[in-house]
Amino acid sequence: MDDRTVATALDRAVAIIDPVLDVLSERDPVGLKKRTFRRPTETDTAVDKVLDALAAALNATDFPGTEAWQKLNAAARSEWWVARIGALNTVAVAFPGVFGVLVNRLPLQDLLGFANQSMVLVAVARESGVTGRGDHVRLLASVLCNREIDLSEPEPEPEPEPEPEPEEKPTSRRDCGPFALLHAMWDVATVLRELSGELAKRPHSRGVYRVLAAVPLVGGIASYFGERGALSRAAEQGRRWVADNARPVRHVGSAVSE
Repeated sequence: MDDRTVATALDRAVAIIDPVLDVLSERDPVGLKKRTFRRPTETDTAVDKVLDALAAALNATDFPGTEAWQKLNAAARSEWWVARIGALNTVAVAFPGVFGVLVNRLPLQDLLGFANQSMVLVAVARESGVTGRGDHVRLLASVLCNREIDLSEPEPEPEPEPEPEPEEKPTSRRDCGPFALLHAMWDVATVLRELSGELAKRPHSRGVYRVLAAVPLVGGIASYFGERGALSRAAEQGRRWVADNARPVRHVGSAVSE
């Protein structure tokens, strides 16, 4: 598979990932993020108290756009995506492991793992101020495919094809859903199916976890911890790549109050 084919597939994946991260970072449909900045008053109603309690719970997670998020530095914000969002998606990645070796023969886990690591790597890059789509593509190619892609070469004229789904798709019916990232991860995995030869190059679980993952029932738990470790290693490689290769443009952080 040539670099241009890989870059095209990764570019389509980034086109899904970025809008979803924007939604999580910037949208505040019921005003809970903004409410984390307010202080209780004597005139607060019962509804205010309930909403304040919900806002406090959200603030406790350091969710992007909350008061707690604003107090985090770039490194802490980067780690948030790995520890919080990456961990959530890893549940979906590890789930097939409960069926043991039967599912391990299928590419589903590698596909979902690749998609999960892609999403977290883009988030990590954004928190380091790297927002360019081309940089995101090169980052994913380097860390997940072991390819150093040069996007400066002119792309061959493509054959006419139907227009792809608009990039706003992830931000429509999934704006407020708690499983927005899980939906997006599946969308990314669908786009990346054509990279079947590249999926195995991503950071994987260490040996002991791969052995345990072949055991029915126990496999799900082993897969989860193995994938968490692999995700952390991928994120660390991503940070090194950003430091060595990319030119940060601006800090991306959400912000209801910024």
